[in-house]
Amino acid sequence: MTMIAIEITAPGDPDVLVPVERPRPTPSAGEVLIKVAAAGVNRPDVFQRRGRYPPPPGASDIPGLEVSGVIESLGADVRDLRVGDAVCALVAGGGYAEYCVAPAPQCLPVPRGLDLVSAAGIPETFFTVWTNVFERGRLGASESLLVHGGSSGIGTTAIQLARARGSRVFATAGSPEKCAACERLGAERAVDYRRDDFVAVVREATGGRGVDVVLDMVGGDYFARNIDALAVEGRLVEIATLQGVKAELNIQTIMQRRLTITGSTLRARPVAEKGAIARAVREHVWPLIESGAVKPVIHATFPLRDAAEAHRVMESSAHIGKLLLTIGIG
Repeated sequence: MTMIAIEITAPGDPDVLVPVERPRPTPSAGEVLIKVAAAGVNRPDVFQRRGRYPPPPGASDIPGLEVSGVIESLGADVRDLRVGDAVCALVAGGGYAEYCVAPAPQCLPVPRGLDLVSAAGIPETFFTVWTNVFERGRLGASESLLVHGGSSGIGTTAIQLARARGSRVFATAGSPEKCAACERLGAERAVDYRRDDFVAVVREATGGRGVDVVLDMVGGDYFARNIDALAVEGRLVEIATLQGVKAELNIQTIMQRRLTITGSTLRARPVAEKGAIARAVREHVWPLIESGAVKPVIHATFPLRDAAEAHRVMESSAHIGKLLLTIGIG
C-alpha cells in the first residue's frame, strides 16, 4: 500500500518540497503506525530542507518531527496503546505524510478538550520546553524566566507553561504586534529587540537582580548578553543557535555569580529518554492543557501538499505560534 508524503528533492528553497507517492511504513517492535491528521512544521524542518540538519541514523528522510492522528496498527510488544486511539507523537522524521511510524513511548493521548489537529502542535515544543526550562533550567514557581523568540512555537509554549506554574515571565520578540501577543499569553513584559535592550529592561523590571533562567534559541552575540541578564545562581539554557554557534564569555563572571550554562537537543536522543520526557509532560503538563490554562497557539494550517507555502511562512517569521500541515481535512 502507498501514501502521499512530502519529499525533499534536493537541498534548497521551499519549492524542493514535493508531494510523492511512497510505500506506507510498517511499525517495528515497540512502534505504532499513525494515520496522520496533522503534522507540525518546525524550524529544524527548514534546516533539514536546506541540507543543514540530516535525520539521525535510521530515521525517515521525510521531514516532520511531530504528528497527531489515530493509531492504524501496532508493532509487536506494544502494550498500552490500541488501534483507534487518538494520539499525538514526537518522531525523529516522517511526519509530512499520510501515515507515520512512531515509537510507542513517544505517543500521548490527545488531551481532553483539544481537537485532533491542534494536538499536532504539542509534542516538539512542549517536550522541548519541559525538559529544558523545568528539568535542566529548574525554573521554580517563585522565579523568573526570560524567553527569547517569545512569539515562536517554543516561545508561546514557554510563556504559558511558566506563567501557569507561577513564575514571572519576560520575553523578546521582533515587533509590537508580537510583543503584544506575548503579553496576552502571560508575559509580564515583552521587549521589542529591534528597539530596546532586553538586558536593561529585564534588570530594571527585577530591581537590578536579573532573571533566574534564560531560554535562548539565538546564540551568537546573545550569549554574553544573556549572562548579563542573569541573577546570581541563574541558569542559561541553550536550545538553538540561529545567529551563530560561537561566543565569548568572561569565565570569572560565571564563577562570581555562580551561574549554570546548559542546553540540549532532542531529535537524536534515545527512545527511552524521549519516553521519559513524554511521561513527565503527561504528568505535569496535560492537566494544564485539559484545564484550559495552557494550549498550543496555532497560527495557520496548510494542506499537506502546500508544505512549501508553510515553509515560506516559517521563514518569513510573520507567524505567531505554530504552523501545521493537515492531511485529508485541509
